[in-house]
Amino acid sequence: MSGATVIAEFEGSVATLTLNRPERRNALVPEIFEEFDAAFATAIADDAVKVIRLRGSGPDFCAGYDIGWAAELMAGAAGTWDPISDFGELSRFVSTYTALWRSPKPVIAQVQGACVGGGSDLALCADLVICAEDARIGYPPARVWGAPTTAMWFYRVGLERAKRLLLTGDPVDGRTAVDWGLASSAHAEDELDEAALALCERVARLPSDQLRISKLLVNTAVEQMGLGTVQTLGGLLDGIARHSPVGADFSRRASADLAAALRERDEPFGDYGSGPRTVTSALIDGGRPTDEEEG
Repeated sequence: MSGATVIAEFEGSVATLTLNRPERRNALVPEIFEEFDAAFATAIADDAVKVIRLRGSGPDFCAGYDIGWAAELMAGAAGTWDPISDFGELSRFVSTYTALWRSPKPVIAQVQGACVGGGSDLALCADLVICAEDARIGYPPARVWGAPTTAMWFYRVGLERAKRLLLTGDPVDGRTAVDWGLASSAHAEDELDEAALALCERVARLPSDQLRISKLLVNTAVEQMGLGTVQTLGGLLDGIARHSPVGADFSRRASADLAAALRERDEPFGDYGSGPRTVTSALIDGGRPTDEEEG
């Protein structure tokens, strides 16, 4: 089964779900969530499927929410903010991310290019991440206009490194992601697809019940650390960040000239769309901005 924005392929014991909006760097819009939910439910219901692989078409995994769409949505609220309604709408998207976490079947994210903002939520809610060496994984909305709703950064990399990333919005490259425990392995981009599929097939050699048992054990340990409570707080804080005076001003500027708003956000840091694509220390700069980068 395939939709306009998500391609679902089933081969043997592996289901591959591909975000298919490459012309917009797989930026997230409501249609993607709707089609992804349907494809994911089909994979869960298929007894032949043991492992689900998540990837993005084109050069990027996912550049996050389509900021143009999100800014227009805020502009349509006529300056009023209903926190509970906002939280309810946002929770609809978060439920897609956390479905990966709750899935009885292991989910492996195959990450190349940009994996930022909402795209990082998708990847970090998967069970395993395998990435390209020059992928860039980060949460630029931490600089303005957002908070990580799934709150997975702390649980993935720990206190010091989660603060290092969220207090700067800086991205890490694929090699650093492995060093920090954010990913299982990093590969040359032209070898990534083969490596990710090989890992899926290796996992699929185990019996389905054994896979479910092991995932449940590890996830329960994390949930005992308060994951659900922190995710609720993350959703509420994200709404506050978007509707604070600074967030509302960014939204207005993004609606008028998105590329300019993103440049203003990132130029002081020299990364994402504002610097050359070169590795500096443990962090990696990004490519040029487009209308949907990077939220």
